[in-house]
Amino acid sequence: MNWSIQILLSELHDEIQEKLGRARRSFGHPGTKGDASEQVWLELLNTYLPQRYQATSAHVVDSVGSFSDQIDVVVFDRQYSPFIFKFQGQTVIPAESVYAVFEAKQSINAEQVAYARQKVASVRALHRTSLPIPHAGGTYPAKPLQHIIGGMLTLESDWKPGLGDPLIKALAEENVGGRLDLGCVAAHGIFSCDDDGCGMFTLMSKPATAFLLELIARLQEKATVPMIDVRAYARWLDVDVA
Repeated sequence: MNWSIQILLSELHDEIQEKLGRARRSFGHPGTKGDASEQVWLELLNTYLPQRYQATSAHVVDSVGSFSDQIDVVVFDRQYSPFIFKFQGQTVIPAESVYAVFEAKQSINAEQVAYARQKVASVRALHRTSLPIPHAGGTYPAKPLQHIIGGMLTLESDWKPGLGDPLIKALAEENVGGRLDLGCVAAHGIFSCDDDGCGMFTLMSKPATAFLLELIARLQEKATVPMIDVRAYARWLDVDVA
């Protein structure tokens, strides 16, 4: 048997696109359809991201007691994160542990882009601690807080063409803290935004795989999350919640 990395990478995208399409065709209720699509993206990330990362649907909390909106896909550190709360099927992750957040929808349009930007901004607005890091020879300075990647994941686009000027216009609308850095529209391509503007990669024939590899590359660039100040969270044990 002759192996082909091209076939392996291509079939990974085909599998994701087929699962997203099946979720869209199989369920009539919008909420159920959305949950199924969300699970497809979570399964992709939890299968192929390095094990130091984990992806789940969650709320994010900070040490001053503020919570984010509910986030469809949170990519967070599982190697050094000291605690993840689970209660009645809900997951709550400390802000310091978060690398990336994504909103997962059936289709991308101006309304959904604005909604996703609002969700991303609710995470970036949270307070994050960063402590000096002790090591055998002394102490490293506290790591500067890194930019949390924000984005959107969909199967389709309501625009024609699927990726183009209308999407760039929607992505460029001002929203402090809500920039979408990276996104995948599985049927069309991926998009990326930075301080210099937004670009489309419509020539990629296997967008889901291209998105996965680009996300991994960006996570590699970030290395490790800051060292969390656990005592900042412990202070809440002395607060009367009755």
